Amino acid sequence: MQKLLYGVIAALLLLIIIGLALPRTHHVEVAAEIDAHPATVFALLNDFRRYGLWSPLLETDPNVRVRYSGNRRGVGATMSWDGTIVGSGTQTIVASTPYEQISILINAGEPGEARSRFDIVPGAGTTIVTWGFDRDYGINLIGRYFAPILGRVVARDFAGGLANLKELAESLPAADFSDIEIEHLVVDASEIAFVSTKALPEPGAISEAMGTAYFRILSFIDAEGLEVAGPPLSILRRYSGAELVFDAAIPVHGVTESTSRDDATIKLGHTFEGAVIRVKHVGPYRTLAKTHRKISAYLAAYGIERDGAAWESYISDPSNVPEKDLMTYVYYPIKPT
Repeated sequence: MQKLLYGVIAALLLLIIIGLALPRTHHVEVAAEIDAHPATVFALLNDFRRYGLWSPLLETDPNVRVRYSGNRRGVGATMSWDGTIVGSGTQTIVASTPYEQISILINAGEPGEARSRFDIVPGAGTTIVTWGFDRDYGINLIGRYFAPILGRVVARDFAGGLANLKELAESLPAADFSDIEIEHLVVDASEIAFVSTKALPEPGAISEAMGTAYFRILSFIDAEGLEVAGPPLSILRRYSGAELVFDAAIPVHGVTESTSRDDATIKLGHTFEGAVIRVKHVGPYRTLAKTHRKISAYLAAYGIERDGAAWESYISDPSNVPEKDLMTYVYYPIKPT
């Protein structure tokens, strides 16, 4: 019996010695190449509310309860979960470099604290995403023994998550919005005089239609004794067949009850009031379509819903500003998030 006891003690000591000799930290890394711009991929990773569209956590346990706190996205964004299969935990974004890297702390301050990191690198017209996971087991010898097994499970889940991310990112609009500055604002309504018009979606046709419309609006403003209160606008309504339908508008001051509302074409109204995103476009009007595509890609990547017709505000006077320096503000009404 004494020999058996000595043997058990010796075996335990051996396990402890081996455990202490095993690596204290364990690293897992999985990569995928995605046919999408880094800006789109970054948007899907930098907001935990977008995780539900691709995350292996939610795929593994469909009934998991998820809560969000802190910032909406980027540093300070926190996600907590509690599920039957995946257990419970918390993760917080602790570093976020746009379009390059995101670092996440998992179960901060607890024995199971770990870190994960997304490295985003442009490829040849693609984006290469590397998802890394690091865990420090400290003096947890059992954890050190089982780290390789856990690592294989993590690698499998990460590979599945990146496959989902790839499918999602490649389904979104393919426009790189990393080079435009997007402001989130709340705007007040402005009074406008406007006329509905339409034109083929070509720069020359649109310019001609706008010129005619603005001349008529200015004539109305002069006849009614109103004041121009801001740069001209165009509110993009819809397509009718092959033609673009829009409202050419000019902000005005001085509207009263006696102001004519019987004009057959010139109407009085108000611009949108509420939450918008605004993008400054500098350059020829003919390149505005490219800016609109970038805004659409931004909205899709971040899951932001539109809440009305977009409009353009033409800040510069093309008669005395070089085409390359023309400034236009593009507004998109959005639903609050």
